[in-house]
Amino acid sequence: MDANEALGEKTLILIKPDAIQRGLVGQITQRFETKGLKLVGLKMMALDEAVLREHYAHIADKPFFPGVAKFMQSTPIIAMCFEGLEVVETVRRITGITKAREAEAGSIRGDFAMSISCNVIHASDSTENAQVEVKRFFNSDELHSYDKSEYMHVYGDDERSV
Repeated sequence: MDANEALGEKTLILIKPDAIQRGLVGQITQRFETKGLKLVGLKMMALDEAVLREHYAHIADKPFFPGVAKFMQSTPIIAMCFEGLEVVETVRRITGITKAREAEAGSIRGDFAMSISCNVIHASDSTENAQVEVKRFFNSDELHSYDKSEYMHVYGDDERSV
């Protein structure tokens, strides 16, 4: 993968209902923008049962899934797609571990959450899952390509060049 392809790596972030209710959307989004990641897609949406079953296929047969679905449908969510060099790994580090009360201070979950389920944010956990998840939540015409002028101050020359 050359540097231009690497800068084009995308990941999905969902701001969950607990963050919506608590008014944390701006603070959460700011963490990624301040880091220097490029926002290429953003929308508020209600999740239906089909999307939830697909997105949470790994737990859809578990007895606690109906509670997860009810929670994720309790308000609209904010879906965001960010782009950047090693963006999936970077976003995971900013997000913090799933069990929020054990997440490192300074991470989003470490600063804003105490729960495993009410942990304010979802972030893709691998580049492969990110590709699938971005397509699940965004049509291609909802993702935008543009030059981010601050990249000369975010990445070194060797990271921006082919």
